[in-house]
Amino acid sequence: MKKESIFVGAATAIVTPMNSQGVDYEAFARMLKWQVDAGIDALVICGTTGESSTLTDEEHREVLQFALDTVGGRVPLIAGTGSNDTAYAIDLTKFACQIGYDGVLLVTPYYNKTTQKGLIAHFTAIADASTKPVVLYNVPSRTGVNIEPATYVKLAQHPMIAAIKEAGGNISKIVETAALVGDRLDIYSGNDDQIIPILACGGKGVISVLSNILPGETSLLCKKFFAGDVAGAMAMQTKYLPLINALFCEVNPIPAKAAAAAMGYGENYVRLPLVPMEQEHEQTLLACMRAVGVNV
Repeated sequence: MKKESIFVGAATAIVTPMNSQGVDYEAFARMLKWQVDAGIDALVICGTTGESSTLTDEEHREVLQFALDTVGGRVPLIAGTGSNDTAYAIDLTKFACQIGYDGVLLVTPYYNKTTQKGLIAHFTAIADASTKPVVLYNVPSRTGVNIEPATYVKLAQHPMIAAIKEAGGNISKIVETAALVGDRLDIYSGNDDQIIPILACGGKGVISVLSNILPGETSLLCKKFFAGDVAGAMAMQTKYLPLINALFCEVNPIPAKAAAAAMGYGENYVRLPLVPMEQEHEQTLLACMRAVGVNV
C-alpha cells in the first residue's frame, strides 16, 4: 500500500536557539521564517539538531507549539517525538498530532536500546497512537541500535508508518531496504554527505543539518536530481562537502549552533553535556561557510 509522502526534497532539522535563560524565541521565529522564505520544503522541530534531549517536557511542547504558530501551513512540519521511553513518546506524539503537526519523527530507543522484536513493538505502539504519518529515524551511531531491513518490512505494514530517516551510513543496507519495502516507505537521507546516493536508491529527499545554513540550496540540490540533472546535483553535493564535513567535525548540533549564531540567529549556546565548538574548528567552519557565499 503506497502512502502519501509527507514532503519531497529537503527538510531542515532545525536548531533551537537558546541562551542561559532558556529558548530564544525571537531568534527562533526569525530563523523559521527565513527558512521558509528561502525555499525549504519542510521543517523538523525538536529533532536531534534541536537539542530535544535537553529540553524540558514543558519546553518541548512550547517549542513545537511556537513553530506551528509561526510557520504552520506554509511548509510541512514534522515533530520530533521519539524517546527511549515508549509511554512518553506516545504522549508527546499525541500532543503533536492534536495541535496540528503534519508528521512525527521517532528515533530508535537509546541507552536501554532493544531487540529487533522490541523495535517493532515500540514503533507499533507509538504509531497506533498517532493520527499523522510516522517517520522512523535510524541513527545507530547515537543510539547503539540499528533497524534491520527485515524489520522495516514488518513496520511498513502499519498504515501510519510512512517513511524512514536513514542515517546508518550503510548504502548496501539502504539498497536492500529499498528493494524490500518498495513504495510502502519513503526513504530520506539522514546524512548530508549521502544525499545523492540515497536519492539514487529511490529516496524522496533529505532531513538535513546543512540546510540550517543553506536551505534553498539544499532544496535545489534535490530538485536538480529529480529533474534529471544528476550531474548538476552531484556538483552541488561536491561543492558543499567541505562545509558538510565541518558541520560534523564535532558532535551535532555543536557546529550547527555555531553556524546559526554566526548568521545572527541567537547565541552560540548549547546545553550541557554539549559544549561550544573548539575555536580552531569554528574558524574552519566559518571559512567553509564563506567559501560557499554565506556572509559571516
